[in-house]
Amino acid sequence: MPTRYKMKIAYDGTNYSGWQVQPQRCTVQGEIERLLAEMTCQKHVRLESSGRTDTGVHARAQVAHFDVEKPIDPTYFQRGLNAQINRDIRILTLEKVSPDFHARFSAVGKEYRYFIYNGLIVPPTKRLYRLQEGRPLDIEKMRTAAALLVGEHDFAPFAANRKVPIKSTVRTLHSLYVRKHGADITLEVQGNGFLYKMVRGLAGFLIHVGMGRLEPEAALDILDHGKRTAKVQTAQPQGLFLWKVFYE
Repeated sequence: MPTRYKMKIAYDGTNYSGWQVQPQRCTVQGEIERLLAEMTCQKHVRLESSGRTDTGVHARAQVAHFDVEKPIDPTYFQRGLNAQINRDIRILTLEKVSPDFHARFSAVGKEYRYFIYNGLIVPPTKRLYRLQEGRPLDIEKMRTAAALLVGEHDFAPFAANRKVPIKSTVRTLHSLYVRKHGADITLEVQGNGFLYKMVRGLAGFLIHVGMGRLEPEAALDILDHGKRTAKVQTAQPQGLFLWKVFYE
C-alpha cells in the first residue's frame, strides 16, 4: 500500500507559470514532481496541493501531499529535495500522514496576504513582491469597504471566469484587514475558500476605493449585482502571497 506524505512549501513565483503543471512551461508543481520521481525511482509521482496559484503569485506556506510505493525518511528526503531544487522553492516541512489526508479536501480555510507599496519609488528588494501605487490611498475608506465584505456572500463578482463549472460561488470571509506601516499596505484575508483570482479582485476593488474612484458602500452594490463588472479590477499578481492553509 502506498505511503502518503505531506509537505509545506514556500516559493517565489516570479519565474514560474504558476503552480500547476503545464506543457512546455516551468511550474512549481512540475519542478517538485520531477525531483520526486527521480528520488523515489518511480515513473511519476503526483503532487496534490491545497490549491493553484497563478503566474507570478508567491507562497509562504503552500501545502501538498504525495504517495510513494516505498516509505522514505522524511528528514533526509527533505534535505535532498532542497539540495537539488531551485533556490526560489523551499520544502519547509515533510512528514508522513494518514492515507485519508488530502491537501485540498482536508483544508478548512486559507489566509492570503496582498502587499501594496504606496509610494513613488519602490525599494529594489520589494519590487517583485509589491503592487506599486504612487497615488495616496485612503486607508480608512478601504477598511470600511473591507468590513462590508466580511461574511458569507456570493463572491462571483470578485472572481475571474475560468469557464470551468463549479458547484457554488458562495464563500465565507472570516476576516479582511487593511494594515498600514509606512508606505507598506497589507491586505490580510481569511476565508473558508476562494474563487479563481478572487483575492486579486478584492485587492483591485479596495485599491480603487482607496483612490476615491469608488465609495466603500459600492461593495454592497457589487455583491447584490451578482456579476462581474468594470468596478472590479484584478490586481497584479506579484503582490499576492498564499500565507497559510488551515486544517482541523
